[in-house]
Amino acid sequence: MNKFLSFAALAAGLSLSVAASAQEQATTASSNGSYRPIPNSDIMFRKTIWRAIDLREKQNKPMFSEGREISGIIMDAVKRGELQAYTNDSLTTTLSAAEMMSKMSYQEAAAGLSDEEKAAGFSNEATDDWGAPVKKGSKAAAAPAAPASYAYRPKEIYQMELKEDMIFDKKRSRMYHDIKSLTLLVPSTLSGNTSGIERPIGSFKYSDLVRVFRANPDKAIWFNPQNDAQHKNLADAFELWLFNSYIVKVSNPTDSRLDEIYGSQQQGILASQQAAADLIEYEYNLWSF
Repeated sequence: MNKFLSFAALAAGLSLSVAASAQEQATTASSNGSYRPIPNSDIMFRKTIWRAIDLREKQNKPMFSEGREISGIIMDAVKRGELQAYTNDSLTTTLSAAEMMSKMSYQEAAAGLSDEEKAAGFSNEATDDWGAPVKKGSKAAAAPAAPASYAYRPKEIYQMELKEDMIFDKKRSRMYHDIKSLTLLVPSTLSGNTSGIERPIGSFKYSDLVRVFRANPDKAIWFNPQNDAQHKNLADAFELWLFNSYIVKVSNPTDSRLDEIYGSQQQGILASQQAAADLIEYEYNLWSF
């Protein structure tokens, strides 16, 4: 009898240990942005991938419908304090709402004199009513007003980057897209972006975004252009992969993007297509042997 009780106690202890381990794994995965974390013990293959999403593309327009732009929904949630922003997709350093809004703004360039105006004798120096230069230190010689600051509109933020783990779950025998984060970017082509390159505004945990999308069903809509009775929540649109994207980076030792590895943007696009094909072939080979 005592042996039976000892065995039962040992079995219960092992069960609690396994449950605690599984809970710890799930919590750790969730802290990295995963909405449905997969236990490490079930993972046979994993590859981290970064995908670019252009919301102007036809397949992505349902996420970017008038007045319900996904970029606007995310920014409004940050302003209300419902969503935490991070500096990058590592999701380790937080970003305040004020800091994110500053990244969402740009200053109008100061109007300077053209070459013709300079040749005609015009100057940027302050002058009095008679055209004479004003002495330094006088009220009239005060510094000119700072350029006006403007916030980007949701329609102007049409570039996003998605970070995911492609995972083959050996228990369920299928490949999963385990989305980790979503990053909003200021497009390089906007007039207010003087840097000429895409600039990150903020990154967000996918698990936090799902919570925000579910909490705002009237706004967070994937617009069905074929049937107004079948609009979907943005969380469902990501789960069903109802968008188009292309690979811009695959995890590698130097943490380089494809266009950096292959030397040009054109070669990077070709490498993106090859990377997508390689992942499909890998999954196919898993079922072939």
